Amino acid sequence: MTKHFLKISKDFSETPGARYYSDGNFSGEEFYEKILRYAFKEALEDDSKLVIDLDGTEGYATSFLDETFMRLAKEFGKETVLKNIELISIEEPDWKDEIISYIKDVE
Repeated sequence: MTKHFLKISKDFSETPGARYYSDGNFSGEEFYEKILRYAFKEALEDDSKLVIDLDGTEGYATSFLDETFMRLAKEFGKETVLKNIELISIEEPDWKDEIISYIKDVE
């Protein structure tokens, strides 16, 4: 299986914000709508896995991760998302588990 790569710190921001546009710059809502949704869709169309590198930022608000990855799972289905993403975080490995739990919580 081929892979597509997305590095949040380079492709979006080194300083991700909170959940909504109204919360300020670089929100989870903005990341989902402008970057992640299209990158994931493109990976699916290419029968590829989307590799998301979480490292290189100043950190993540829980609301940013929740908004971003729950929306992805709601739109594409949690099984599809779990099967087609790979998360990388050497700096904070717990982020991966946190994101997986948000995806799995989607009904």
